[in-house]
Amino acid sequence: EVQLAESGGGSVRAGGSLRLSCVASGPTWNTDYRMGWFRQVSGEKRAWVAAIDGVGNPTYAESVKGRFTIYQNSAKNTLFLQMDSLKPEDSAMYYCAADHALANLKTGDSWSTYWGQGTQVTVSS
Repeated sequence: EVQLAESGGGSVRAGGSLRLSCVASGPTWNTDYRMGWFRQVSGEKRAWVAAIDGVGNPTYAESVKGRFTIYQNSAKNTLFLQMDSLKPEDSAMYYCAADHALANLKTGDSWSTYWGQGTQVTVSS
């Protein structure tokens, strides 16, 4: 089993920045897991934000490209999401996810994906 614990959410004005963190642990955790971020607005489907592959290559949703940066620590057990130039439409609950298959981190609908509890981001205009 894998546990994911997010932190770093909060409230910020438009144009501001936040950095989210996600620490992975658990008896079956290993560095073969790929990690990513999703976000969800109440009443809407969870949406993919960004993911990182086994050699550190990031991919981003078009809505955040150029503003968000995903990266990991050297041990690959902590995932970060640096969010700059935040907009009100970025407001959501942000979830960390882990899966052995990178493709699953872009759909978010696989039984094999582990999820954190989420951290709330609120951006005011």
